[in-house]
Amino acid sequence: MSMTDPIADFLTRIRNGQRARKKVITAPSSKIKEAIAAVLKEEGYVSDYSVSAEGAKKTITVALKYFEGRPVIDRIERVSRPALRVYKGKDNLPKILGGLGVAIISTPSGVVSDRKARAAGQGGEVLCIVA
Repeated sequence: MSMTDPIADFLTRIRNGQRARKKVITAPSSKIKEAIAAVLKEEGYVSDYSVSAEGAKKTITVALKYFEGRPVIDRIERVSRPALRVYKGKDNLPKILGGLGVAIISTPSGVVSDRKARAAGQGGEVLCIVA
């Protein structure tokens, strides 16, 4: 069965894993999911991630992060979706919780956080927000 929005599925697995107090979650891997996991690790929302290949299929394993028994990620939501893409210019990139959260942006130079996109002077597709 094909999936209409694999990025939303990946974010939902992270959200559900943290609600169930799991240490790690696994999902089918893709380049965009690996890039999103890299931004989440860089921003301190997950401990680590790894990609493993079993035959032709690759899976991504994300180690979830908790602080004092509570999940570090309070909210993770998909913004741009297949039916309604959301693009923002460099001057209109969203600030999540006044800069405390992160918007993950797909720019021409790769998937980056909103801070890096602003610093590089680039806009792009707003993939998701994390707070």
